[in-house]
Amino acid sequence: MAFKVVIADPKEGKTFQKEIESRALIGKKIGDEIDGSIVELEGFKLVITGGSDKCGFAMRHDVHGNAKQKVLLRQGPAYHPKDDGIRRRKSIRGNTISLEVVQINMKVVEGPKPLSEVFGADAE
Repeated sequence: MAFKVVIADPKEGKTFQKEIESRALIGKKIGDEIDGSIVELEGFKLVITGGSDKCGFAMRHDVHGNAKQKVLLRQGPAYHPKDDGIRRRKSIRGNTISLEVVQINMKVVEGPKPLSEVFGADAE
């Protein structure tokens, strides 16, 4: 099982993609700070900001667990209404990483050098 990890560097305003085979991220939650060695980035500190499962359903920080649920939403991840006051019931994934998750979004909290030096010209 491979995870596609999308790592954002806020200082540079760029994102980088990496595929990892590690299962060390299973059980981690959105908002957890992890060591970069888990995703093969030694010396970096990363925070998990979101993700999506194999069907494309987004993870949401305020839904606990790893199950897919139908939740009434008015804003935020997975739903962006065009008018004020509109609510909709949407399927979303909980905030815990499981084997169903295929993409994990992270951002750099601290690191020894910019990510563009680590990844080279692979910026998106």
